Amino acid sequence: MPEPPPTFAPAPSWLRRRAPPDTAADAVFYAGAALGALHPIARDEHPLGSLWRQRLALTCAATLARQGGRTDDEAALRDHWYLRREDDDPGPGGRILAAWRKLGERASSDVEQWKFALAPALGHRLNSLPDQIVGLASRHTQQQHIMPVLAAAEIIAASRRVLPNEDLVPLWLADAVLAHQLRWPAPVPLLAAHLSRGALRKAPQHLEGETVVMSALCAAYTTAAVAAIDLYNDLARRATRLLAVAPKLRGRDAGMMVAILMVEDAQSTGAGKMASDRSTRRLFERLVSLGAVRELTGRPTFRLYGL
Repeated sequence: MPEPPPTFAPAPSWLRRRAPPDTAADAVFYAGAALGALHPIARDEHPLGSLWRQRLALTCAATLARQGGRTDDEAALRDHWYLRREDDDPGPGGRILAAWRKLGERASSDVEQWKFALAPALGHRLNSLPDQIVGLASRHTQQQHIMPVLAAAEIIAASRRVLPNEDLVPLWLADAVLAHQLRWPAPVPLLAAHLSRGALRKAPQHLEGETVVMSALCAAYTTAAVAAIDLYNDLARRATRLLAVAPKLRGRDAGMMVAILMVEDAQSTGAGKMASDRSTRRLFERLVSLGAVRELTGRPTFRLYGL
């Protein structure tokens, strides 16, 4: 059974401003402050961080799916992911989600793994992803920028110049490079859910000295960091509640299921290893009645449960 997750201060209220910053320098300041507030959470290695990154990955994937003209929202992507058989093709939306879930894993702190995560998500063969993109991102991880967001801006701009019609690769690499610059144990999916497509299209202008792109990127990272802090604090409260009620549970799988719920976005009622589906369903219903777990679909059948 994991220890209760650590608690962290909420994001400062002045970072929640609605109006855009007046200047590019202001935008950089706000982004630095927001990422600084996020930093201790992203650096922490409690198991809850896995669930936190998966929820952020789901939001990023749903945003990209919607921008690409697909109808998959977060609930649909979660359904496709958790209700499919292990060897089933997750489909276009599922491959997008797979890329962002992969981003949040510790393995993605290794530059050598980036191509292996990105190529399948694009539906491409491994050798079809331009080596120069991953190579450029790798070089940015070796340079110590005064501003990690600047490294993210440069890899986005360069990626869009080489792949002008591709949204996923620049955004994925930006978060990976940012995390590498900040020495986080695993990247945090942030940018895709908050950077507009208009700003992304203008990204190559950053290489020509245009500051509008940098301002938009900083504003997106500010918003994303604040939202990520809020999400973590909410999950930490729920996880603490789950651990508090765990001693009241009965059943062969109770301890194992509590541990899984701490690290995984969702679980189905058929997830038990030693107990029957019926017993597992009763366990989840008990957790819901105790206020420790939520049913995530709203359906009477094929239900999914999570914090």
